[in-house]
Amino acid sequence: MKKLFPCLIEMLIFVSVFSLHAQPRTWNLNQINSAKNSNLEVVNAVIGEADKHLTATIATVMDKPLTPASGDKHDYMSMGRYWWPNPNTKDGLPYIRRDGVSNPELEKLDRNSLSKMARSVVILSLAYHLTNKDEYAQKAVENLKTWFLDKKTKMNPNMNFGQTIPRRNNGKGRGEGVLDSYSFVEMLDAVELLKSSNKFTMEDQAALKDWFSAYLNWMLTSEIGQEEYNAKNNHGTAFDVQVVRYALFTGNKEVADKFVKDFPERRIFTQIEPNGAQTYELQRTKAFGYSVYNLTHFMDMAFLAKSMNQDIFHAVSSDGRSIVKAIDFLIPYVGKPSSEFPYQQIQDWDKEQSNFCWVLKRADILTGMDNYKDIYSKYLPNKRKDLNYLIY
Repeated sequence: MKKLFPCLIEMLIFVSVFSLHAQPRTWNLNQINSAKNSNLEVVNAVIGEADKHLTATIATVMDKPLTPASGDKHDYMSMGRYWWPNPNTKDGLPYIRRDGVSNPELEKLDRNSLSKMARSVVILSLAYHLTNKDEYAQKAVENLKTWFLDKKTKMNPNMNFGQTIPRRNNGKGRGEGVLDSYSFVEMLDAVELLKSSNKFTMEDQAALKDWFSAYLNWMLTSEIGQEEYNAKNNHGTAFDVQVVRYALFTGNKEVADKFVKDFPERRIFTQIEPNGAQTYELQRTKAFGYSVYNLTHFMDMAFLAKSMNQDIFHAVSSDGRSIVKAIDFLIPYVGKPSSEFPYQQIQDWDKEQSNFCWVLKRADILTGMDNYKDIYSKYLPNKRKDLNYLIY
């Protein structure tokens, strides 16, 4: 098989370094630590949700009703989000694409199970950090072991059957399926909070790092991984963020350094026009939403880079392309009706306005400035229970 980066294979051999200190990469740890004094509303909401997770059992890859073409249910499997049965054929085949409209068949496979597992780890880990009660840490570790480590229920470290399309590609997945694991990026910040608990043993930490090392290897060497690496839009951005996050988690500094170093030229300057337009995202039926979505990935990478003492947020091409320009391109439409946005946004206008305001707030957190405070202070919904008020 053709390797994505032949020189990176040697980099996948790493030395595990364990720390009892929390080292979140994309979260604002100071905000989390001060929440008990500044925002009891969100703290109580997290603890309330965590209490529900204590008695819940997560679904695993073994619970899906279908089996991937490999014949192994341990292989993760999902469906392409925007692919639907063909209304012009008796059997609905071949499926056709309806951009921006999600097919509810997604719920039958592993995508929602993965997201719910990651959410449970996030909430339980935060509850543990906020209360120092080991019952939350114990349940978070239990869910991690169920999904990643237990021989009977674990997910194999690949996305070979991610975002499949019925009767296409012989049942195999597509590069787009790698995006399904993006929930692990935030989840690993939560895992950092568990390190101070004796419920998260060194053995469990080592086993989890082994899993992510194997998954990182798959991302860098598989044909599907290479397909996603070559994506020119938000998928390519998200691929790089995942690579860096997993490389940092597994102690693979060389891979992390390489991807961060290449990021401005490979992703920022190729996806953002000199006027700030994100051409690939503006072609979508939810153009504002996908522009914001890609900016969220850019911000995640900016925080990862900062944790490595590198700055990509202020990277500017010779003709003026930058993350800041992409932000500035969208600002004129904040607080305006969707009719004033000159591209398609078929749904979720208000939701994406809020999401963009969180991008603005994170930009200020990253830089230590108040460049956008007047905007997000005015337009962010006053929902203090929103988890973002805790982690950002």
